[in-house]
Amino acid sequence: MKIGELVKLHGISVDTARFYEKKGLIQPRARSYAGYRIYTAGDSERLGFILRAKNVGFSLEQVRELLQIEDNRSAWSCEHVKSKVDEKMAEIEAQITRLKGFYSSLERLSDACCGGPVSAKACSILDSLETGDAVKLKPPAGAE
Repeated sequence: MKIGELVKLHGISVDTARFYEKKGLIQPRARSYAGYRIYTAGDSERLGFILRAKNVGFSLEQVRELLQIEDNRSAWSCEHVKSKVDEKMAEIEAQITRLKGFYSSLERLSDACCGGPVSAKACSILDSLETGDAVKLKPPAGAE
Protein backbone atom coordinates (compact mmCIF):
# COMPACT_ATOMS: atom_id res chain seq x y z
CA MET A 1 0.00 0.00 0.00
CA LYS A 2 1.09 3.59 -0.57
CA ILE A 3 1.60 6.07 2.24
CA GLY A 4 -1.81 7.68 1.65
CA GLU A 5 -3.56 4.37 2.26
CA LEU A 6 -1.41 3.68 5.30
CA VAL A 7 -2.14 7.00 6.99
CA LYS A 8 -5.84 6.83 6.19
CA LEU A 9 -5.99 3.39 7.79
CA HIS A 10 -4.44 4.74 11.00
CA GLY A 11 -6.00 8.20 11.02
CA ILE A 12 -2.72 10.10 11.00
CA SER A 13 -1.12 12.59 8.65
CA VAL A 14 1.45 11.82 5.98
CA ASP A 15 3.86 14.04 7.93
CA THR A 16 3.45 11.85 11.01
CA ALA A 17 4.17 8.68 9.04
CA ARG A 18 7.20 10.29 7.41
CA PHE A 19 8.40 11.46 10.85
CA TYR A 20 8.33 7.87 12.13
CA GLU A 21 10.09 6.77 8.97
CA LYS A 22 12.75 9.47 9.38
CA LYS A 23 13.29 8.31 12.97
CA GLY A 24 13.80 4.75 11.71
CA LEU A 25 10.75 3.28 13.42
CA ILE A 26 9.07 2.22 10.18
CA GLN A 27 10.62 1.57 6.80
CA PRO A 28 8.82 0.98 3.53
CA ARG A 29 9.78 -2.43 2.16
CA ALA A 30 10.02 -1.27 -1.43
CA ARG A 31 9.36 1.48 -3.91
CA SER A 32 7.13 1.39 -6.93
CA TYR A 33 8.46 2.07 -10.42
CA ALA A 34 7.26 5.64 -9.96
CA GLY A 35 9.25 5.92 -6.71
CA TYR A 36 6.31 5.71 -4.30
CA ARG A 37 6.97 4.08 -0.94
CA ILE A 38 5.26 0.72 -0.67
CA TYR A 39 4.22 -0.47 2.79
CA THR A 40 3.23 -3.99 3.76
CA ALA A 41 0.62 -5.24 6.20
CA GLY A 42 3.52 -5.81 8.62
CA ASP A 43 4.51 -2.15 8.29
CA SER A 44 0.93 -1.18 9.07
CA GLU A 45 0.92 -3.43 12.16
CA ARG A 46 4.20 -1.87 13.30
CA LEU A 47 2.77 1.62 12.84
CA GLY A 48 -0.27 0.59 14.88
CA PHE A 49 2.06 -0.65 17.64
CA ILE A 50 3.90 2.70 17.61
CA LEU A 51 0.70 4.71 17.76
CA ARG A 52 -0.77 2.63 20.59
CA ALA A 53 2.48 2.91 22.58
CA LYS A 54 2.50 6.68 22.07
CA ASN A 55 -1.18 6.89 23.07
CA VAL A 56 -0.44 5.37 26.49
CA GLY A 57 2.39 7.84 27.09
CA PHE A 58 5.60 6.21 25.95
CA SER A 59 8.21 8.58 24.54
CA LEU A 60 9.72 8.04 21.11
CA GLU A 61 12.86 6.53 22.65
CA GLN A 62 10.77 4.24 24.85
CA VAL A 63 8.77 3.17 21.79
CA ARG A 64 12.05 2.38 20.05
CA GLU A 65 13.04 0.15 23.00
CA LEU A 66 9.67 -1.60 22.95
CA LEU A 67 10.00 -2.19 19.21
CA GLN A 68 13.39 -3.80 19.75
CA ILE A 69 11.77 -6.15 22.22
CA GLU A 70 8.81 -6.74 19.88
CA ASP A 71 11.20 -7.54 17.02
CA ASN A 72 12.92 -10.25 19.06
CA ARG A 73 10.43 -11.36 21.70
CA SER A 74 12.20 -14.63 22.46
CA ALA A 75 15.30 -12.77 23.66
CA TRP A 76 13.39 -10.90 26.36
CA SER A 77 11.37 -11.83 29.41
CA CYS A 78 7.91 -10.63 30.34
CA GLU A 79 9.56 -9.27 33.49
CA HIS A 80 11.69 -6.95 31.35
CA VAL A 81 8.68 -5.67 29.41
CA LYS A 82 6.70 -5.13 32.62
CA SER A 83 9.61 -3.16 34.07
CA LYS A 84 9.33 -0.75 31.10
CA VAL A 85 5.66 -0.17 31.94
CA ASP A 86 6.38 0.17 35.66
CA GLU A 87 9.15 2.71 34.94
CA LYS A 88 6.74 4.73 32.80
CA MET A 89 4.11 4.61 35.54
CA ALA A 90 6.66 5.95 38.06
CA GLU A 91 7.63 8.70 35.62
CA ILE A 92 3.98 9.69 35.20
CA GLU A 93 3.40 9.60 38.96
CA ALA A 94 6.31 12.06 39.39
CA GLN A 95 4.80 14.29 36.70
CA ILE A 96 1.43 14.20 38.48
CA THR A 97 3.12 15.24 41.74
CA ARG A 98 4.85 18.16 40.01
CA LEU A 99 1.60 19.22 38.32
CA LYS A 100 -0.27 19.12 41.63
CA GLY A 101 2.43 21.37 43.08
CA PHE A 102 2.06 23.79 40.16
CA TYR A 103 -1.69 23.76 40.67
CA SER A 104 -1.34 24.56 44.38
CA SER A 105 0.98 27.47 43.63
CA LEU A 106 -1.41 28.82 41.01
CA GLU A 107 -4.32 28.38 43.38
CA ARG A 108 -2.50 30.44 46.05
CA LEU A 109 -1.81 33.14 43.46
CA SER A 110 -5.43 33.20 42.34
CA ASP A 111 -6.77 33.26 45.90
CA ALA A 112 -4.52 36.22 46.81
CA CYS A 113 -5.77 38.31 43.89
CA CYS A 114 -8.84 40.52 44.09
CA GLY A 115 -9.57 39.84 40.43
CA GLY A 116 -11.26 43.20 40.16
CA PRO A 117 -11.08 46.01 37.64
CA VAL A 118 -8.36 47.87 39.58
CA SER A 119 -5.08 48.74 37.89
CA ALA A 120 -2.53 45.94 37.55
CA LYS A 121 -0.10 48.26 39.38
CA ALA A 122 -1.47 46.73 42.58
CA CYS A 123 -1.82 43.18 41.27
CA SER A 124 -0.82 40.70 43.94
CA ILE A 125 -0.11 38.02 41.32
CA LEU A 126 2.45 40.18 39.54
CA ASP A 127 3.93 41.26 42.89
CA SER A 128 4.27 37.65 44.00
CA LEU A 129 5.91 36.59 40.76
CA GLU A 130 8.26 39.56 40.96
CA THR A 131 9.29 39.17 44.60
CA GLY A 132 8.03 35.82 45.79
CA ASP A 133 7.06 37.53 49.07
CA ALA A 134 3.33 38.16 48.97
CA VAL A 135 2.38 34.54 48.41
CA LYS A 136 4.75 31.75 49.28
CA LEU A 137 5.95 30.57 45.91
CA LYS A 138 8.16 27.57 45.78
CA PRO A 139 8.65 25.22 42.89
CA PRO A 140 7.03 21.84 43.34
CA ALA A 141 9.39 18.98 44.13
CA GLY A 142 11.34 18.02 41.04
CA ALA A 143 10.29 21.12 39.06
CA GLU A 144 13.53 23.06 39.43
